[in-house]
Order: sequence, then structure tokens, then C-alpha cells
Amino acid sequence: MYGIPETVTGEHGIGIGKKKYLAKEHADSLPLMKLIKQQFDPKNILNPGKILD
Repeated sequence: MYGIPETVTGEHGIGIGKKKYLAKEHADSLPLMKLIKQQFDPKNILNPGKILD
């Protein structure tokens, strides 16, 4: 991400404090993440807008 081998994620996810880095680090995976979220939460009632807008 910044030229060093690090990640913004951790064993408990990224949290809202690091949300701004999610697209930069995992841009290729975001569509799949959103699809999975939509499959498990079609009514978007589980943490709406927290991580995947």
C-alpha cells in the first residue's frame, strides 16, 4: 500500500477508523465483498453503511 509489506486489516476486520484505506488496498476485491454482503444481508440491515457502502 505504501511501499512496505503491511495491511490495514487485522483479525477483527478493518473497523470504521481504517475504512478510508479499504478501497486503496483491496480495490479488486470490493465487488466480490459487496456481492457476498448482499447475499447474506439482502435487506442491508446488518451494519448498513459501516464498511461496504
